[in-house]
Amino acid sequence: MKIKTVLLILFGLFFGFAFLVDCVHKKSNTEISDGALQTEMDNEKTVNTLSAQEKEEGWVLLFDGETLNGWRNFKSESIGDGWTVKDGSLVALGKGGDIEGDIITDSVYESFDLKLEWKISEGGNSGVFFHVLEEDYPTVYATGPEYQLVDDIGFPEELENWQTSGANYAMHPPANAKIKPAGEWNTSEIIVEGPNVTHLLNGVKVVEYKLWTDEWNELVNSGKWDDYPDYGKARKGHIGLQDHGSKIWFQNIKIKEL
Repeated sequence: MKIKTVLLILFGLFFGFAFLVDCVHKKSNTEISDGALQTEMDNEKTVNTLSAQEKEEGWVLLFDGETLNGWRNFKSESIGDGWTVKDGSLVALGKGGDIEGDIITDSVYESFDLKLEWKISEGGNSGVFFHVLEEDYPTVYATGPEYQLVDDIGFPEELENWQTSGANYAMHPPANAKIKPAGEWNTSEIIVEGPNVTHLLNGVKVVEYKLWTDEWNELVNSGKWDDYPDYGKARKGHIGLQDHGSKIWFQNIKIKEL
């Protein structure tokens, strides 16, 4: 066989192999890109949705990711312009406070497991309330115990331990609470079973307490709630979210009655 023919064969084999490697590489990159896109799409689908198992267990969404349905301002039949829905989040714009800003669920709850995700603006302050009553009461915190949400890291003033995230506000400080910086998502959970209440923050139990006990009544009567004699007495009521003049985002708000 002539040397020229051999060289042509070798060159042909080389370029054929190179072409095959290039095709495999492109296919691999395409699969990775498609896989990343699919993963991103799957992650988007998990926001403000319930799995088949969650539905079977009795979980219900309190926020559908698109509307303000199921929520209204405290002592009102509607929601003002202080709250909106953006990019799948229920957002407090920080325009109000107390009566004009806080929102509550249409429904009332007694014993339940409530889960939600939240992120807060730098230096922000907010909270989640339960067993909130409306009639004859001026604010959500006149009756409803509060799970505190605050930018522990960037808050402009020194916080008391009972003011930090995960606390039963002004009553029970959290233990082992670790909050993420402003602008990053945190997870919170409130479990109420009769008088027994548990707070979790980012998957860690941070507070446990009992409602309506001698210890509870002593804390209520210690001075903070002097102007609200019915604080923490209700056996059932609305869930509330606070607009305390700071921007805060909520998503994946779901509840299971116990």
